[in-house]
Amino acid sequence: MSYLRFEKTLMTNLEESLPKELLRTNRSGAYSCSTIVECNTRKYHGLLVVPVPQLDDENHVLLSSLDVTVIQHGAEFNLGLHKYQGNNFSPKGHKYIREFDCEKVPTTLYRVGGVILKREVVFQHYEDRILIRYTLVDAHSATTLRFRPFLAFRSVRQFTHENAVASRDYAAVDNGIKTCMYAGYPDLYMQFSKKNEFIFQPDWYRGVEYPKEQERGYASNEDLYVPGYFQMNIKKGESVVFAASTSESKTLGLKRLFDAEVAERTPRDNFFHCLVNAAHQFHIHEKNDDRYILAGYPWFKSRARDMFIALPGLTLSIEETEYFELVMKTAEVALREFMAGKPLTKHLYEIEQPDVLLWAIWAVQQYAKECGREKCADKYSALVSDIIKYIEEGGHPSLKLHDNGLLYAQSQHGEAITWMNSTANGHPVVPRSGYIVEFNALWYNALLFCASLLPDTDKRQAHLQQLAATTKQSFVDTFLNEYGYLYDYVDGNMVDWSVRPNMIFPVAFDYSPLNQEQKKAVLDICTRELLTPKGLRTLSPKSGGYNPMYVGPQSQRDYAYHQGTAWPWLGGFYMEACLRLYKRTRLSFIERQMVGYEDEMYNHCIGTIPELFDGNPPFRGRGGISFAMNVAEILRTMELLEKYSYK
Repeated sequence: MSYLRFEKTLMTNLEESLPKELLRTNRSGAYSCSTIVECNTRKYHGLLVVPVPQLDDENHVLLSSLDVTVIQHGAEFNLGLHKYQGNNFSPKGHKYIREFDCEKVPTTLYRVGGVILKREVVFQHYEDRILIRYTLVDAHSATTLRFRPFLAFRSVRQFTHENAVASRDYAAVDNGIKTCMYAGYPDLYMQFSKKNEFIFQPDWYRGVEYPKEQERGYASNEDLYVPGYFQMNIKKGESVVFAASTSESKTLGLKRLFDAEVAERTPRDNFFHCLVNAAHQFHIHEKNDDRYILAGYPWFKSRARDMFIALPGLTLSIEETEYFELVMKTAEVALREFMAGKPLTKHLYEIEQPDVLLWAIWAVQQYAKECGREKCADKYSALVSDIIKYIEEGGHPSLKLHDNGLLYAQSQHGEAITWMNSTANGHPVVPRSGYIVEFNALWYNALLFCASLLPDTDKRQAHLQQLAATTKQSFVDTFLNEYGYLYDYVDGNMVDWSVRPNMIFPVAFDYSPLNQEQKKAVLDICTRELLTPKGLRTLSPKSGGYNPMYVGPQSQRDYAYHQGTAWPWLGGFYMEACLRLYKRTRLSFIERQMVGYEDEMYNHCIGTIPELFDGNPPFRGRGGISFAMNVAEILRTMELLEKYSYK
C-alpha cells in the first residue's frame, strides 16, 4: 500500500479533503498548487504559477485550473470542482474520485459509471511546463474527453475580475492554442499529445471563492476567463498528455517527456523520502546558474537568514554537498557585495538583517563537520574571517561590538531586526534590541569556529580566542538569571524576562559560553514550558502576552505569530541540545518527538511541513504550506539520530 494514499471516503468528504493541499515545483521558481481534489482554496493556488520578471518579482497565476468532462452517449460528467459564493460547489467532480495516490506522482482515479479515468501530474524540472496525463483505464462504449481551461493572468497577491481589457485573441499551434490575456505577460501554450478540436467559446466564470483567504481576513472572490474548450475521442487503454507552458511544446515527444520526468521523481514511500522530496522543492536554479534556497511556499522569497539556517539540513543531511557549495558560491558574492556596500546583484532578500552574517558562518560550520575542517578552511576560511573582521570593525550598521565582547544590535528605523519580525501598526510585536541572546550565542560560536580554521601560527587565532573568552564571561553575566534560564534580550535597564526559545541556541551550538550545569538548566526550562509535539513555542504560557492560536485576520495573526505559536525548526535545535547533553539516553525520547512531525505528512500540504503550528492542542498547522527551515531541521535531526545511534 502506498505511503501517501487517500481512499474514496476521504476524497469525497470535502471537510476532510479540502484542507489537504498538494505542491509541485520546477526548481526554478514556478509551481503548481491546489488541494488534493483540485479545488483551489487560495489566491496562491493554480495549475501553472510562474515568475514574470519583466513585470515584477512576484509569481503569477496563468492557468488556474483545467476541468475535464467525460462524455458518453451524449451524457456529460464534469470532473472539475470549484467553490462559488454562498458555499456552493460546482461542478461536483470530487464525487467521482475513487482514490488518490501521491507516492511517485500525484495520481487521481475517477470512476463514472463504466468509465475509469486516471489523471497523473508532473511539473517539468527547470521549465515552466505542467504536464498532465489522462489514461482511459476502462470504458464499455465510445468516450469523448472535453477540457476547459480557466485562466487568470494575475499576480498571486491580486485577483482578476471580468473586464473589457483582457484579450480574447488566440492562435492555433500544434495540437492546441496559445493565448495571452494582458500585455507584458508571456504567451500561454496549451497543447495535447493528440490531435483535438478547439471550440472558441469565451466566457467569464464569476464569483469563484477562496475560503483560505476568507479565513485570513482578505478579499476572496474573483472571476476566471475560459476561452473555450478542447475536445477529443479516446479509446480504452489510451493515454493523452496535456501540456501548459510559457513556451511551445513538441507534441510528438510529450509522452516520452512525461515518462522521463516520472523516472526522475523521488518516491514518497516513507517519511524520510517525503522530506527529501520537499527539500528539493526549495531549490531555485536561475538561468544565470545562480542557486538559492526558497524560504517556503506559496508566498516566500529567498530570504538570507532562512537560507543559511535551512541550507545544511536541505543539502548536507541528505548527502547533497555539491548543492550546498553551489548555493554558497552565489551567497558569498551577495555577502561580499553587502559588506563592501555595493548594490546587490543576487536575488537574496533581507541580507541586511544583523544576524545573517552569523548564520552564514554557522552554515559553513556544519559543512566543516560533514566534509572535514581542512576542506572547509580551504573553501570558506577567507569568507568567515572577513565576516568576523567586518563585524569587529563596526561595518554593519545595526551591530556594534562593545568592549565587553558582546554584540549590541539596534534597528536603523524602528524595524524588527531578529527572526521574530512580525509587525503591527508599523511597529515590531516583539521589539528585541540591545544584547540579543541568540546573536551573542552565534557570535561566540563564530569566533571560536573561525579560530579553529586558522593555523596555529596565525596571530589572529590567539586574538579571536581572547575575544571569545571576554564574550563568554560577559554572556553569562548578562543573560543568565537567578532562575536558571536566559534573558531574551538586555538593553540598558530593559531586561526581558519572557521565556522564549532563543535561549536554546547556546545549548545546541558546538561552542557554547555556558557550562554543562547551565545548559541543563536552560534545557529543562525549554522542556517544561516551550516543548510541544510540533517544536518549541515562541513564548511560554506562563509569560505575559501568550497568544498561541494563529487564526483570524492579519492583525490578529501578527500578534500571535511569535507569541506562543510552535515552530519545528526551533525543535531541531532543541533536539540537538538534548543529544549533546544526554547522548544516547535521549534517543527514544527524540524518536517519539519525530512522530509528531510524521503525522503532518498527511495534513495541511501533504508530504511536507507547514510554517508554524498553534501552540495549544490540537496543534494545527498554519501559515505557509511548506517551510524550508522546518523541513531542514527535521532532516538534520534525523541525521543526528543516526549518528548518535551508532556512537
